[in-house]
Amino acid sequence: MKKIASLTLVSVLLGSLTWQTAFAFSDVDGSQAEAVAALQARGIVSGVDQDHFVPQGTITYAQSVQMIVKAMKLNIDNLRFFKQPLASDSYTNVPNDAWYADAFIIAHYNGLDIPKDVNPNAVITREQFGDLLVRALEKNGNFPLVKMFVIIKDADQITPEYQGALQRLLLYKITQLDQDGKLNPKAALTRGEAATWVHNATKVLDAHMVKPAPAETVTVQVDKVNDDVNKVTLTRESKPTSGYDIIITGIRFEDGGRSVVTYKLLDPAPDAINATVITQPKAVTYVSSAYEVTAELEAAAGK
Repeated sequence: MKKIASLTLVSVLLGSLTWQTAFAFSDVDGSQAEAVAALQARGIVSGVDQDHFVPQGTITYAQSVQMIVKAMKLNIDNLRFFKQPLASDSYTNVPNDAWYADAFIIAHYNGLDIPKDVNPNAVITREQFGDLLVRALEKNGNFPLVKMFVIIKDADQITPEYQGALQRLLLYKITQLDQDGKLNPKAALTRGEAATWVHNATKVLDAHMVKPAPAETVTVQVDKVNDDVNKVTLTRESKPTSGYDIIITGIRFEDGGRSVVTYKLLDPAPDAINATVITQPKAVTYVSSAYEVTAELEAAAGK
């Protein structure tokens, strides 16, 4: 059994075998300029020449697959094959030597539903591109399910199997309806729109891939001082040096006799010199005994 070598994707939109370094195209402006520049810097799109991107031009199915596979970071690096996979194994009209063949292979083995007889040179519609983009995005993990339904005025024009993905396209804020509340699903997608949608999808992907910092347990101890006042002690987990600290930043009093002590956790700078000794950083405050006490990290408190 032989592991397939990493397939190199040519980062182009029109099928050129090279892409230029980042620069401003003279025919792109507004939000599309930001999207095109960002994607070009990441090697995902290029212009038709050094000065022009042609944002109003249409985009083919092949260009779309190439662009989406690259932007959504799909690959088959961890798959093993008995023989080198070929585009012709899965698609009738995708030549094995085409510049976009590798992208179609990767799309197929990542489970993207592309018709076997797809015409790679056909102009792609808004609903086809949106469905493909959302499904590629969601190959990167479990995205939260938003229980909302967007009313699309021309929903009756949407191909039924695309309905769910296009709802999520709107809920992820990858695109939005026009001023009449329509998606225009059967219209051809322009190059500028494609760049904008993909750029927005990369932002959704980047946010999804950010791993939250591991939570740290802070214990709360309440001791009676007298009938009216309690002493509240917040204690961090054990730390290897004296450079760690915890600071109380405020107390919030809420209905129902509840008080919330907010705090910050301070860690030493990488080049700081501190005593190497096991410590348990503590912070103390005092609260009326009339209140039940809880603690909350300041960032979570919306400060």
